[in-house]
This record gives sequence, structure tokens and C-alpha cells, in this order.
Amino acid sequence: MNLLLKLEEKKDYALVEDLTREAFWNVHVPGCSEHLLIHNLRNKKEFLKNLDFLAIYKDNHNQIVGNIVYCETKIKDSNKEYTVLTFGPLSVIPKYQNYGIGTKLINHTVKLSRNMGYRAIIIYGDLEFYKRFGFKHSKEYKITDKDNKYPASLLVLELYPHALKGIKGIFDEGKNYEIDESDLIEFEKRFSKKEKEVRKTQERFNELIKMFL
Repeated sequence: MNLLLKLEEKKDYALVEDLTREAFWNVHVPGCSEHLLIHNLRNKKEFLKNLDFLAIYKDNHNQIVGNIVYCETKIKDSNKEYTVLTFGPLSVIPKYQNYGIGTKLINHTVKLSRNMGYRAIIIYGDLEFYKRFGFKHSKEYKITDKDNKYPASLLVLELYPHALKGIKGIFDEGKNYEIDESDLIEFEKRFSKKEKEVRKTQERFNELIKMFL
């Protein structure tokens, strides 16, 4: 595919929110909340506008087909805090999934994150997908969730060798990724109606979030 990666602009916001809704609808749960999440994240001080990238399909009238966003987050131990990154939502229009768009967005922004001097990227995701980028289970780095547990979905990518040497603690993404259900109901009124369904992909998601190492 002939893709162009460019920073998101304000004029793109509505299109990207619609894209995100299409990408996640019925994937993890019946319906989705990721379109409200990206709407909210843009107003957070931890949101990084210089890592908010679009994938543009140049051969199809410059259609926006993908997006990735990043926020600064923390690793906290008893005495110190260390700034790291997290990304998500990572969205690709269903029609264009499995064409390497998400891979291109991740590789591009990982390189930029490294050049910007960040230590690591920590996400919640499926290792089967993300290990191709070098992500490992957080247990290898002694980084836990806020309950001092090691979720199977908590993944870490060091951005340079030994970037997390001597660093361990709790991964704390704050409240930026929390969604209020009443806000979601109200936000949904902006979009055309879509049917909520139970799908196989939701089984894998539910299994993953219940697994601990």
C-alpha cells in the first residue's frame, strides 16, 4: 500500500474518532469505548501531539485508514518515579487490517520515541502480536500493575539496551484511560447507530485480561 504517515490535525478529529469506533466495534466487548477514549486523551497534559500519527492511503483519495496515539505514563517505586510511554488506541479501518498499517505506525513512532530519549513503552496487549516489535512480559522487568500483580497482557519494550536496568515498580497510567459509562452513552449520540454483538474475539480478550503470571 502507498501510505503516508502524518501528524493528526484538529480538522481530522471527527474522522479519526469515527475510524476508531469502526476499528474497535464489537472487537473486545459488545460496542466499544475507544472512540471516546481518544476524544478524551487529546485534552490530557500527558498526551503527546508529536506522536499522534495518521496513516493516509494515498491511492484512495488520501483516505485516513489508521491512527496511533501516545501518552506519558509512570513507573513508580517506593522512592522514585520514572517517565515512560504508553500507546493506544491503535486503530486501523477493518477493511484495511492485515495490510501492515498498524506495523508501520508502531515502527515509525517507536523510532521517534527512542530519538526523543524515552526509556520504554509499556502497554496492555496480546504478546502474540506485540512480540514482533520486541515487547516482553512485564514480569521480566519486575514491573507490576497497581495491584502488584503481573497481568499476562502487561508488556514492556525497552527503547535502548538496559534502559530499565535497576528500575522496577508499579506501572501507573493514572486515570487517563478510564471511561465513564454515562459519558460514553452521551458521546454515542454523535454517531450513527450500530448493533452491539457478541463475537469470538471477545473471548480471547476476556481470557487475556484474566490471566496473570
